Amino acid sequence: MKVTCCFRFYQKYACVPDSKAQRSLSAGAERYLPKSRYLIWTFRLISWTLVWRVFFKKRMTTSLLQSLQDPHLVATFQRYCGLFLQVEEQLPGSCNNSHGNGTGSQRPVEKESVVRASECTNERYKINGSHQHLGQGRKDDHGVNGCALKIVMYLGQASKDIIKWSRPLSPPVVKLETRVDAEYGMPSTHAMAATAISFTFLITTMYRYKYSFALGLMASTVLSTLVSLSRLYTGMHTVLDVICGVFITAVLMALTYPFWNILDDLQLTSPLTPIIAVVMPFFMSYTYPALDHYSPTRGDTTIILGVASGCTVGFWMNYQYGLTYEPTGSLPFELPSITLEVVWLAIARFLIGIFILVVTRQVVKTLSLKVLCAWFDVPGHDMEARKRLEIEVPYKFATYSSIGFNATVVVPLLYQLLGLL
Repeated sequence: MKVTCCFRFYQKYACVPDSKAQRSLSAGAERYLPKSRYLIWTFRLISWTLVWRVFFKKRMTTSLLQSLQDPHLVATFQRYCGLFLQVEEQLPGSCNNSHGNGTGSQRPVEKESVVRASECTNERYKINGSHQHLGQGRKDDHGVNGCALKIVMYLGQASKDIIKWSRPLSPPVVKLETRVDAEYGMPSTHAMAATAISFTFLITTMYRYKYSFALGLMASTVLSTLVSLSRLYTGMHTVLDVICGVFITAVLMALTYPFWNILDDLQLTSPLTPIIAVVMPFFMSYTYPALDHYSPTRGDTTIILGVASGCTVGFWMNYQYGLTYEPTGSLPFELPSITLEVVWLAIARFLIGIFILVVTRQVVKTLSLKVLCAWFDVPGHDMEARKRLEIEVPYKFATYSSIGFNATVVVPLLYQLLGLL
């Protein structure tokens, strides 16, 4: 249909009239289109462009997507970074597939200079990223950041198990992480989180503090880029996964930006905030898309939503009791100078905060697992039982929502009592 319309339009207005019929058509069009050589060639160009798009756009788009999803592109980037693959010999019939999700029949082995040091960092990344991104109890930034991160991360995690695109195959890719290899890869939630944290932090602080916007934009871009490239280096995502993660985050930020202040005020002032902040994330975790095999994606999503839930309740409580910990002075605030005293203060706050959060995690996790295992009559040491929906979601949500609450309420109060604020 598009091709026929383009041809008729080209024939009626763009062609030089040769026959009597064509001259009569052109005469009728004179009222609308001046007879100009440049105009004629312009319409010819537009016509052929539309024809080219109809015939070739779909093919080129498919080819581009396939090339961006090619694991050899990731392997080329890894080799450029000095990471090479050495294939181990296997016995006939052996296979290392992980639910058919991105692992080939041969196991990747790094060179001796490469150590698998990144396997156990995902949980700490999600906890620290969620808490730091949600702010420190200051109005006009913590509600915005919390809502943005919850929306971005839940959509990213759920999309993986809905789209079900495999991670890059190994070989040719070198896999530096094995814990999340059973997960699907599209989109990259690390790229989504890094983009959301970097740029919402920039947007919500550029009018609160005095600093160069150009330097802030550069820092945000560098941080999100490094995190995105790290997912290629570890062999966990294709280039298309990373690009889509960044693009989805940018679209979500653009769509929700007009409502940031409204959501922030509503979150801090509404008496229903604690109920909604607990019930909705728990329901979203419990109704997470199910797979035909176990994947840590559901547990990771519960961790993210649990931390965000606890932080939201903590911020609401701080605001209700006037514990917002606002800097003194007028906007925009001056950034403190980095002195030896400031460094020691930061180290002390870090060590005390980490100690409290580690103790909180251990205590709440132990108690919640004991209660749930006794309720469902399963042995507490059974690791497979912990993967059941009715056990995994409640114990992880209780554990990490407690961490979020203590990080935003208990830890700042302790800092105030110790004179560390």
